[in-house]
Amino acid sequence: MNNEPFPEKLRDLAWRRRLTDAELKELRAQPEVQAELELESRLSDVLAQVPDAPVPSNFTSRVLQAIEREEARTAQTRSWSWYWRILIPRVAVAAAIVGFAGLSYQRHEFHQRVQRAHDIVLIASAQPMPSVEALKNFDAIQRMSQPSAHADSELLTLLQ
Repeated sequence: MNNEPFPEKLRDLAWRRRLTDAELKELRAQPEVQAELELESRLSDVLAQVPDAPVPSNFTSRVLQAIEREEARTAQTRSWSWYWRILIPRVAVAAAIVGFAGLSYQRHEFHQRVQRAHDIVLIASAQPMPSVEALKNFDAIQRMSQPSAHADSELLTLLQ
């Protein structure tokens, strides 16, 4: 069969039940297995003589409750691991995106303010400020630049 001293398959069978004559014959054909076979068979015989332990009447319900507790503990661990493995990275990515967008907007606003200040400086330096005399007559100058609401008919007849 195998080159192992006591084949594992037959060892498992010997633990579960008595070996058949064919299986014993196969093992006895291997002289290096004889001592281990004898030890295993004696051990199985001694264990067979040990009486079964008394089992309480609610043994099945206790076992099922223990299984349910273990499943609940496992489910709780799974939900906690789901929380850490899925939700936290998504929140971190969303926070990073919002932070990046906020910093970009702040930088854009700062750049716009700097540009406006630069434009104001250019406008202020390009034209000299009007004199106080010009500002005194500002209303009259402004009225002169507005077109009149009706045409001067006398002036129009003279031009023709």
